[in-house]
Amino acid sequence: MSESFLIRGAALPTGERADILLDGGRIAEVGTVADAAGATVVDADGLVALPGLVDLHTHLREPGYEQSETVLTGTQAAAVGGFTAVFAMANTFPVADTAGVVEQELSLGEAAGYATVQPIGAVTVGLKGEQLAELGAMAASRARVRVFSDDGFCVFDPLLMRRALEYVKAFDGVIAQHAQEPRLTQGAQMNEGALSGELGLAGWPAVAEESIIARDVLLAEHVGSRLHVCHVSTAGSVEVIRWAKARGIDVTAEVTPHHLLLTEDLVGSYDPRYKVNPPLRRQEDVEALRAALADGTVDIVATDHAPHPVEAKESEWDAAANGMVGLESALSVVQLTMVDTGLIGWADVARVLSATPARIGRLAGHGEPVAAGSAAELTLVDPAASAPFGIDRLAGRSVNSPYLGRTLPGRVVATFHRGTPTVLDGAVRPADEVAAASARLAHGGARG
Repeated sequence: MSESFLIRGAALPTGERADILLDGGRIAEVGTVADAAGATVVDADGLVALPGLVDLHTHLREPGYEQSETVLTGTQAAAVGGFTAVFAMANTFPVADTAGVVEQELSLGEAAGYATVQPIGAVTVGLKGEQLAELGAMAASRARVRVFSDDGFCVFDPLLMRRALEYVKAFDGVIAQHAQEPRLTQGAQMNEGALSGELGLAGWPAVAEESIIARDVLLAEHVGSRLHVCHVSTAGSVEVIRWAKARGIDVTAEVTPHHLLLTEDLVGSYDPRYKVNPPLRRQEDVEALRAALADGTVDIVATDHAPHPVEAKESEWDAAANGMVGLESALSVVQLTMVDTGLIGWADVARVLSATPARIGRLAGHGEPVAAGSAAELTLVDPAASAPFGIDRLAGRSVNSPYLGRTLPGRVVATFHRGTPTVLDGAVRPADEVAAASARLAHGGARG
């Protein structure tokens, strides 16, 4: 596989057209580039060149739940979606609450070579919410963990949350909170409202999310620490975060693609593909989330990619697992809901799907502008493409996508990780080729 690539005539996020030369794991030149000896030429006419996408919220399931996903298959799915880095959530088995487990996840990602896998450490031992995990040891490990989350569970004890926020200040870490008041959501099956009453399903009230966010931004202000709010889903949550930012509190927030598009009305089909935590909300919430992403109140888009085996989703509604796969479809949904509606442009896409998540996660070598000297983390997307989203678009091990059969715009044509193509012409490159290239880079230089 060639180690240099000349991308001809791509549109940069700012709109200008340019050639881009990738060489030695860096962007060597951007502009009008003469023929580069030995470089493989990629025709990018009509394509937008984005910095490689970064997902701050991915479930890779390995170790422990490989029937749902592995680091290899999950990062292949990431590459198909244009992602060059993913932050792997801690709810594995064993839980990623020690330096040993996060270093194992890091090594698996390095061996696969499709994307940088940055482990997220658990806040509490075993995700049980009883005592702090080895935060300092994970931060000092080879994985250099800076994001900690019990995602799937709320760090409900306010004293424990305060201590976690205080602890991570020492190494510029951040606590990523799954905002869900457990006593208000016991047995909840969908958004609480008129429709939940009609369907006879226990409701998940908006206040269960909003009250935890309100508590935690005040705790973050009190101790002077960084807080990140996972998968914001309600208009009320947006207002709490907007208030906190106006007050100067160091809080960031994410929205998922599915909360930018899908609404609670889909639950009426009782199709478990639409069962997710937090649940799909009202159209008013969707509109508030889109506006908040456009104005910067919500900082980033994160997928909450949550693969499950078929048997966990193809069941009656109340027994089905929560979660959707989202890596392969995220960019298309953002284009549909935000770009094609005129709410944001491609430069904003680069911000919310690359630069800002890399900054929040303190991940070096990612989120850099498409410019000479930047790391060669690059995604080429065809915004004019449009097709029904099918199983053939899913590169991971699970197929629990809520978009199957839905026409989505945009298509990732190529993804480059550390200058190596992981996807070309929309197809995943062979695992042995990608792994070999990753090994050569690891031997010749530092981790990107």
